[in-house]
Amino acid sequence: MFSARPLIAAGALLLALAGCSNAAADDGTAVDGGAVQVIPAGDRKEPIEMTAETLEGEQLNIATLRGKPLVLNVWGSWCGPCRTEAPDLQQAHEELGEDVNFLGLAFRDTVAGAKTHEKEYGITYPSLFDEGDLLLNLNGAVTSQTIPVTLVLDEQGRIAGRYVGIVTTVTLKNLVEDISADSAA
Repeated sequence: MFSARPLIAAGALLLALAGCSNAAADDGTAVDGGAVQVIPAGDRKEPIEMTAETLEGEQLNIATLRGKPLVLNVWGSWCGPCRTEAPDLQQAHEELGEDVNFLGLAFRDTVAGAKTHEKEYGITYPSLFDEGDLLLNLNGAVTSQTIPVTLVLDEQGRIAGRYVGIVTTVTLKNLVEDISADSAA
């Protein structure tokens, strides 16, 4: 007797794998299961302008963080891949030290959920709370379907790099180093 169970299981597996596929960067380069894009200094757009409230309730204008690279990670406590990459982001923050600013952007979240996430993963850098419109300030570099995304802004506040997917400490450090070298050239 023919059973449809194996076909249903195979179909479910294919759908699950398709749902976990990575969004490609414009240059199509895949690294660590994600997609990375470095924007040459001459091709970078205007600096990002954004003021928002942190999870602690303080106003933060990201222009105050210019002068050194800024790692901006868009995440949500509800996002499994975001939870996976959180320890790597904190480790990169610790290893890059005072030379690089770090900032999170809690997307489609609650303040309580985001604070719990930060406490659970020992995140020590600040995060902005997105009430629904902050992604619009990122010059099209992030859409609501591409979470997690990590942007690296150059010293002038321009988007210089983007990593779509779960970023590792090594990949993020290399991306920051590549962008810093390109900006200095």
